[in-house]
Amino acid sequence: MPYIVVCPLAHIHATAASTGAKRMLTVINAGTPVERPQEIAEEQHLFLGFNDIAMPMEGMTLPGEEHVRAILDFGRDWDQADPMIVHCFAGISRSTASAYMIALALNPELDERELAHDLRWRAPSATPNPKLIEIADAVLGRQGRMVDAIRSIGRGEDAFEGVPFRLSLTPGSDD
Repeated sequence: MPYIVVCPLAHIHATAASTGAKRMLTVINAGTPVERPQEIAEEQHLFLGFNDIAMPMEGMTLPGEEHVRAILDFGRDWDQADPMIVHCFAGISRSTASAYMIALALNPELDERELAHDLRWRAPSATPNPKLIEIADAVLGRQGRMVDAIRSIGRGEDAFEGVPFRLSLTPGSDD
């Protein structure tokens, strides 16, 4: 069964080696050096540079609709034969939001709240970026249900970086 592996930057090489992932989404500050694992072909890696912010800030790049659409398109183009890595710097905010939105795009029948609670169970520190969630909710036509679901799980536990975890496209499974 296909799944997304969410991890921080520091764990991408070990995660690629241990999971057999062949595709990777990087959502991180522009200019951050990311050494692509050898298991991930260049054409299977998307790097999107934006800051982990929810409101405009001087000198920073706010996540926008173009980022969300690129994330969703990259997810939809995934053949799901092997796991996909989704990472940001800490594996807590941009990556968890991206994995959440990709799972909902690939499986429109998923319940937003059930998936959000599955995300919290798998990743106690997950705090999905609210701006990404807000934009994805609109793009996917979820009528505020994604925003409400993520708000319902609240802020995650304090952590310097998240622990790698698997997010199944079918919540509650052991993937």
